[in-house]
Amino acid sequence: MRSAKYIQLLAALILVFGFATATEAADMNKETTLDARQQAIVTIAAFTTSGDMQRLKPALNQGLDAGLTVNEVKEVLVQMYAYAGFPRSLGGIGAFMGVLDERKAKGIRDEEGKDASPVPPDFDRDAYGARVRADLSGLKEVPTTLAPYQQFAPIIDSFLKEHLFADIFVRDILTHQERELATIACLANLGGVEGPLRFHLGAAMNTGLSEGQMHDFIRVLDASVGKEQAASAGEALSEVLAGRG
Repeated sequence: MRSAKYIQLLAALILVFGFATATEAADMNKETTLDARQQAIVTIAAFTTSGDMQRLKPALNQGLDAGLTVNEVKEVLVQMYAYAGFPRSLGGIGAFMGVLDERKAKGIRDEEGKDASPVPPDFDRDAYGARVRADLSGLKEVPTTLAPYQQFAPIIDSFLKEHLFADIFVRDILTHQERELATIACLANLGGVEGPLRFHLGAAMNTGLSEGQMHDFIRVLDASVGKEQAASAGEALSEVLAGRG
């Protein structure tokens, strides 16, 4: 049986991240634009996804100059493997190593930033991941009915809950909102993933990003990533906003 101490720790983790999400929603829902850090997360994630090193390196510099810590940038690059694949993620990490070497040679000292907090040794990844996914979906309760894909390939559902939404999302170097911002940037530049993009656009808003900020996200795509990507993501966002009523 699970110990009382474990239950308390799991409840505390969920409370902390739930409070963070609620706080983000309260603080950000009046904003109409993305700040410099958020814009840098968008371009870093997008160019890591496409493997465009010539555009990624300036984006990495801009992110550091905007106040992202070294560990926060690393976390964005690492998360990209879950959506764009290990080769793209590793390519981005390699580019970032080069950028840091260049900045050190110029005498620039970037803030390393915090490491991820430890989790309990008996951390229930399935329960935590299911709760995070429900929160991102805007649901108060974890669904008990399985979707068709969950019935057809149960192992992918386990990977989503236990690895993506637990192992990755529990790492508190980035907030859930920042992770969703990186995810929608990745999916918008990846292309051909309209369903997941619509889900994560909604999830980004469920973490507290306002409608104005979502439109600004499209503007950043248009100005910095590509007009085709911005147009496609804009259509998906219109569908999401219409569905939210």
